[in-house]
Amino acid sequence: MAMISYQPPLKSLTIPPVSLSNPKPVLFRCSLSLPSRAAVTSVEPQPVFSSVKAFAPATVANLGPGFDFLGCAVDGLGDYVSLSVDSNVHPGEVAISDITGNNTNKLSKNPLYNCAGIAAIEVMKMLGIRSVGLSLSLEKGLPLGSGLGSSAASAAAAAIAVNGLFGGKLGVEELVLAGLKSEEKVSGYHADNVAPAIMGGFILIRNYEPLELIRLKFPVDKELFFVLVSPEFEAPTKKMRAALPAEVGMPHHVWNSSQAGALVAAVLQGDTMGLGKALSSDKIVEPRRSPLIPGMDGVKKAAIAAGAFGCTISGAGPTAVAVIDNEEQGKEIGERMVMAFLKEGNLKAAASVKRLDRVGARLIGSTPLDRVL
Repeated sequence: MAMISYQPPLKSLTIPPVSLSNPKPVLFRCSLSLPSRAAVTSVEPQPVFSSVKAFAPATVANLGPGFDFLGCAVDGLGDYVSLSVDSNVHPGEVAISDITGNNTNKLSKNPLYNCAGIAAIEVMKMLGIRSVGLSLSLEKGLPLGSGLGSSAASAAAAAIAVNGLFGGKLGVEELVLAGLKSEEKVSGYHADNVAPAIMGGFILIRNYEPLELIRLKFPVDKELFFVLVSPEFEAPTKKMRAALPAEVGMPHHVWNSSQAGALVAAVLQGDTMGLGKALSSDKIVEPRRSPLIPGMDGVKKAAIAAGAFGCTISGAGPTAVAVIDNEEQGKEIGERMVMAFLKEGNLKAAASVKRLDRVGARLIGSTPLDRVL
């Protein structure tokens, strides 16, 4: 049998200005390299706000057969970053003042070892910020190791916050690079979480050397709901990536390639049923990871039996994701999946039904410079 060796993505990166409202798939090329050494802006920008608050959504990476090259953002779940100019922080540096929310005891306040801090520092480097220091507060709305892009959401929110504080000088391409720097350090060099977290919608990573991103537009007149069921179980990304096969047989390679192509076509056509069918069809990654999540096989069967168009592992897991075109039916599917986790895996779980987030990370608040904090 012919075999294909798996090679991790190479490190490098580029992108021209684009219109985010363009209805056609948009190609981004990234030529900047990591780590960034020189500022992207020629003149150091000054802060336009004294403080800002940013939100970045949860993401579903891989989407079945799209390992490391497909992902999307989901609405209503995510992380928050508050950022302010702080004279007590050394100019050109970031200090993390507070971390609240899920699993805060596991997160470092050292910005060099915190995904939000790493991304914030990268954006400051790109902007060439040397004259002011920043204080950052992180609110974790996503649990760690959930398969919902927790580290990417923190990085995306931080990148958007720093960029917004200085007037939005950078485009999405540089912000994705900053988020990638964070992902590289905490969970591996992959953009299928951080790119949709920053850009919103469905994103295809066409290439990693140089980085090329393609936005896939799901029709606005079509209904799409994600049923997200998260068990009380942590699946660290590094552990789940270690379970992947070193080589892939040619038949499975051909199968997964065709299913990934079908998934992209379904997204562009607004074919929710076709999307679900392709999402359920991974023969390379899911079979290796599913046994590591107690009850996952039973959960997938329960989702399909309840009417879901498809079901797979969200990212590295343990969250299971199913897709459907009806919200009420999605709630019923979620209940069945929760029951299956308890019955098949002896795990308590929580379900939610969410729409596609088409916006991505954004500022949700700001304080003008002339206002007393």
